[in-house]
Parts: sequence; C-alpha cells; structure tokens
Amino acid sequence: MCYPTPQELGLAARALADEHPGEVRLRQAGTSRAGQPIWVLSVAATATSTATTTATAVPVGTAGGDARSVLVVAGAHANEPVGGATALSLARRLLRDPAPRAGCGWHFLLCADPDGAALHRTPRPYSLLDYHRYFFRPPGPEQPEWAPSLLPADRLPPETLALTALIDELRPVLQVSLHATDLGGTWVQLTRDIPGLAEPFAKSAAELRIPVENGASDAAGWPSPGPGIFVIPQPGSEAAGAFHPEDTRLSTWYHAHRYAGTTAIVEVPMWASDLVDDPAPHPDPRGALRMLAARLTADAALVGAARERTRSRDQDRDGDGDGDGPHPGGFEDPAAAALLRAVDWTLALIPRITVEWTGAGAPAEATAAYIASIDAFGRRLSLRAAAMLLRVLRAEGHPAAPGLDRLVTGWCEEFAARFGARWIPVATQVEHQSRTVLAAYDRLVAADRATGRA
Repeated sequence: MCYPTPQELGLAARALADEHPGEVRLRQAGTSRAGQPIWVLSVAATATSTATTTATAVPVGTAGGDARSVLVVAGAHANEPVGGATALSLARRLLRDPAPRAGCGWHFLLCADPDGAALHRTPRPYSLLDYHRYFFRPPGPEQPEWAPSLLPADRLPPETLALTALIDELRPVLQVSLHATDLGGTWVQLTRDIPGLAEPFAKSAAELRIPVENGASDAAGWPSPGPGIFVIPQPGSEAAGAFHPEDTRLSTWYHAHRYAGTTAIVEVPMWASDLVDDPAPHPDPRGALRMLAARLTADAALVGAARERTRSRDQDRDGDGDGDGPHPGGFEDPAAAALLRAVDWTLALIPRITVEWTGAGAPAEATAAYIASIDAFGRRLSLRAAAMLLRVLRAEGHPAAPGLDRLVTGWCEEFAARFGARWIPVATQVEHQSRTVLAAYDRLVAADRATGRA
C-alpha cells in the first residue's frame, strides 16, 4: 500500500460515489491557489427503523438532513500523506458497517492542500533519506489550518477559506484532522476532552505495535487524561515548555467551537521509535535542552550558510545583473520559490525555539520520552530546511549541492540510528488512525448522552 496522490484520491472517491450513488457524494468544496480542486467525499447518515432495526440511508447532501455531522480533514500538511488513505479507508468502512452513520453524516476533505501535496512526492519512502529527497512542507502562513493564526482575514489562502466554509456548512460535532510524524510515536491532541478515548487509543496502538508518544514536544505541559492524549490548554492558561509560533486557538481547529464542536488531531508515525514511549524521569532535562539547542543552532548555521550562497541568485533573476530574467527568484525550477520560502520560514523559526529551550521556562523535571521528542523535533527542523534547499540546488546544478547532499544523507542516517527507526506499513498507519477516529466519535456520543446533549 502506498500513499495516494491528490489525483488518485479524487479518482478513487469518484469510483466510490459511482458505486454507491444513494449513499456517497463527491463534490468540489473549493479551488487551490494553483487551480486544483479541493474534494469533499460525503457518506450519508442512516435512519434506523425501530420496527425492523434496519438502517436506511437518508438523502446524500449537506448537514441539513443530518442530526449530526463529522468532518475528517486530510492533507493539511503536505509532508503527511497518510490522511488521504485513511479518509478513503474510513469511507469504505462506514459503507460496510453503517452503525456510526446512525443519525450522523460523515464528510471527508480528501486533501486540504493539493498544491503542497504535489510538491511533496514520496508515495512509498524506503528510508528517511528517501522520504526527504522530495520533501516539502510550506511555511505556516501557507498551511490551511494555521493560516488564520498568522494572517489577517483578508489575506487567507483559498484552501483555508474552503475549509472554514465547510465547517460553517456542516457544523460538525466532531472535526478530526489527520496528521503524521516522520519518526516517533502516536498521540492525539484535543480542543476539548473526550472522556474515555485513552483506552481504545492505547489498545489500538498496542495491538499494532505503534509506540505512544507520552511526552510530545507539541503538547508539553498540556493536560493529559491518559497516555498520548493531550488537551489544548484553555485561554489564560500557560503550557510550560510548549512552543508554538502560531496561536493554536486561532487555527481552523477551533472554528468548530462556534457550533459546539470538538476537534481531535490524530498523529501517527511513519517510522516508530520506542524512545518516545519511555516514562522514566530524565536525569538532567535542562542540561539536555541546552545541548539540543546548541546542536540545533549549529546545524541551522550550516544550512543557513548554504542558503546564503543562493541569495545573489534570488536577486539577479537571469544572472546578468539586470534583474529581468524569465524565472521567478532566478531559478528555472518552478518549485524553487515555494521551497525557498519554506526554507527561510524554518530557519527563522529556529532561534525562537532555542530561546524557549534554554530560557527560564525550561522544565526542571521531565521524562526521557519528552527529551527524546524534543531531540527528534530539533533534528527534523534542520533536516527539513536542508532537504528543501537541496532540491533547489540540485535542480540548478549549484556547486553547493554535493556538500549539502552529504549533510542531508548523514543527518538522515544519524536520526534513524539514534532512534532505532522501525517502518510502520502504510496499511497499519491507516488502521490506527481509522480506529482512533471511530473511537473518538463513539466516546463523544457516549459523553453527550451521559450529559443529556445527545
């Protein structure tokens, strides 16, 4: 099983809609900046007859005919391609077993960022190096979910507008955003607690041999009702040690709160590491963070030096000094401008992160899992910047390309060796995400019934 491209997702979804015309609908929710369609696949709610206990599909459409709606968002980060495969798998599962569709329509945004996905090309990576050969992750302001936290409303990209319009239309009781990490473990972030989710989540991870990331760097200091489950702090509270350049509460994750909805962000690793599942206390967290900050600073300086060698090319588009060359940014590769924006965003982020790691707020006590998660986070930042810059330099035959290639290769090998990287088959990644999505909905409905909301 491979990661599907946006085009493959659209074709598979069209085939599913044609096969189940009364239950499944495929429609276009918007258009990307490059003119690519943004597809939504809907599986209709069922109405259960109390006399026959049989389920019949209600007309396929928007939330208007459904008592509830669930929205599953895939492909919000271009370098995390498992979500689209999970969305299709879930749609097929709901057709085979319609129980979760009782009074609830399910809607799948198949790829929130088709332009970004087109630039990240790794259908079946065989190693971390293979994964990074054609790596792309856009800067924060160009990411559909994060753009509202970084840009004014009049500058939001069309991908964000399509997503927020869909939330406004569907008013989902549950929004699930499907994400992935290159190397580590699985965890879930919640905008509100879903009581009881920790148990089925942990059971699925154990059965599928996926480590649970107990100290996710994205969620340091957040309330945790169970291993690998983290609840985003409410306004006014502080999460010690957590660093986010964006205001999480301005992201599209919180747009569902306008309609009393909850958002779950489900992370699954491509390569697993048991280091992120170690609850033992670390002997010297602050010393470790200082060391990791120094390493990240040094690594970023190496990438920054290679980036500086391209600056003159950025400003002199055709190399003759008059600035009127035919290629944007001075590079023939049409992807170069997007790649370099992402490189610059990542490099600019790193000094802010190292200050957080070495500042007064650095934790005096932490688990080995947390320090391992920070270690992995730092490694991937410099590696991503180097890999994206290498794509530009290699396409141009730049003299700095061979040296940067050796650096990327070495970092990938060190990363994999340090963490004992173990590949998780795509089908296993999909299965774990699917189970977690269904468990989140099941537990949310149970909680609503217990409080009289359902």
